[in-house]
This record gives sequence, structure tokens and C-alpha cells, in this order.
Amino acid sequence: MNIYRNWFLASRPWSFTMTAISVSVGSALGAIDGGFSWGLYLITLLATVLMHAATNLINDYYDVQSGVDTQEVSTAQYRPHPLVEGKLAAGHVKTAAYSLYGLSILLGIYLAVIRGWALIWIGLAGAFASLAYTAPPLKYKYKALGEISVFLMWGPLMVAGAYFVQRQGFSLDAFWISLPFGALVALVLLANNIRDIKHDRDKGIMTLAIVLGQRQGLLLYLILVVIAYLAVILMSIFGPLYLWSLIVLLSLPLAFKLLRLMMKQIPADADARTAQLDTAFGVLLVLSLVLEGIF
Repeated sequence: MNIYRNWFLASRPWSFTMTAISVSVGSALGAIDGGFSWGLYLITLLATVLMHAATNLINDYYDVQSGVDTQEVSTAQYRPHPLVEGKLAAGHVKTAAYSLYGLSILLGIYLAVIRGWALIWIGLAGAFASLAYTAPPLKYKYKALGEISVFLMWGPLMVAGAYFVQRQGFSLDAFWISLPFGALVALVLLANNIRDIKHDRDKGIMTLAIVLGQRQGLLLYLILVVIAYLAVILMSIFGPLYLWSLIVLLSLPLAFKLLRLMMKQIPADADARTAQLDTAFGVLLVLSLVLEGIF
């Protein structure tokens, strides 16, 4: 049983909520604009979660191979890291990652065949961003480009893809609505990198937090949280969101608590705490879209 547990934990399943939210936002917007297929939604969700799991595995593999992830890194102190702990063989992790990529690609091809070949380009962009994140020769995560990629993948790209599956077309409204949540997902990585500035600098890699420094990095973190909430307020009043979407503000107490903590002292689990805010924000956003669709 331990081996199954190790593989389960290595995939970082707690992070899949962000993928589920992005897919649900795009799908819900598609439902508001027309029909909705549960079957297509579930296939889309499965394909993106498999891609996300593959991303987590292959990124951990290359982080360990590059010497970035060790027993001393903060992430390994508060969450399980079976590869660093020696509970999984590196070669097996790499093979599992590519197997998950393959399954995700097969589902993506199926969706492209029945819904439209534009999905192929979205899938290729996602796969490239996923693999090149830490894999050579690009390894763009180590060149201060990680946050931009995460923003684009969990914001416009994933929401647009899910919307396309439902409506067989793209939506400018969906693009605008994807931006606040995409920004908050990017903050998970920014929080991680702010906490690990010294560690990452010692490993010779470059992150946005290192480029900005801790103070400016925290300022950017604060600004993006404010912008995310402000964007929801403005879009709820003036469009393309709906008044229902103001329920996202129910997550504000969690945001205030997190910001006070971050400005006082960066916690070891800064990325996990930011992900909790993302989840609260995102679930409320999806709920507001469902309510709009019903009423």
C-alpha cells in the first residue's frame, strides 16, 4: 500500500483543485452561453488533471536532477516529497510522467476530433509549457519566467480550452474572466519563490523573486491580490461577470489574513496558504457562474 501512497503523494493531488477550477470556469461560461455536456466536461477535466499530474512529476524529477530540490528545501519540510526522500526511483518517476502525458494527449486528440482542431494548438501549448518548465534545454522556471507561464496556463489557456470544448468557439468574455484567477494561481509560485530566495540563489537559479528582491516581491504579491479582487468587483458591475460574482468577496477575510502573515513573516508553507486562498476565490467564482446559469 505504501508504494501507491507514495505515487499518489508524488502527483501532488492537492494542487488539482486549481485545474478543476479553471476548467469549471470555462465550462460554466460555455453553459451560460449555450448548452452544457457533462460528458465533455468530465473528459476535459480528466485530460487536464492528467497533464497537471505529469507536470508535477516531471518538474520534481528535473528539480531533483538539477540539485534544486533536496531534503533541505523548504517545500520538502512541510509536504511529502517521495522522490527527494528516496521512496521512488527517479527513472520510474520520469516514465510515469511521460505515460500520463500520453494519456492526456490521447484524450486531447479525441476532444479535438469531435469538437474542433483548435484544441490541438491549446494542448500543444500546454504540453510544451509543462515540459519545458524545468526540463533542458529551456528550463525557463530557472530564468524568472515561471509565474508568467503559470498565469497563462491556468488563466487564459485552460479557461479558453474548456470553453471551446463546450461551445466550439472562443470568447473574449471568458478571456477577461480568466485573468484574476490565473493571477492568483501565479502567486502560489511567487510565494514559494519569495520564501526560497536564499536557497534558489545558492543553487544558481534565477526566479522573479530574486530579480525583484523580497520587499518588491511582496509588493507585487499584494498588488496582484488587490487587482484580482478589484477586477471581479468591476466585472461584476460592468460585465462580463454578473452580480452573483460578488460572492467572491466572501473570501476577502482569508486574503486579509494571508497578506498580514506574508508581510509580517514569510511562512514555510507560503505557497500552500496562497493555494488555499486560490481555492476559496475560485470555488466562489464557479458557484457564482452556476447560479447565473440557473437563475
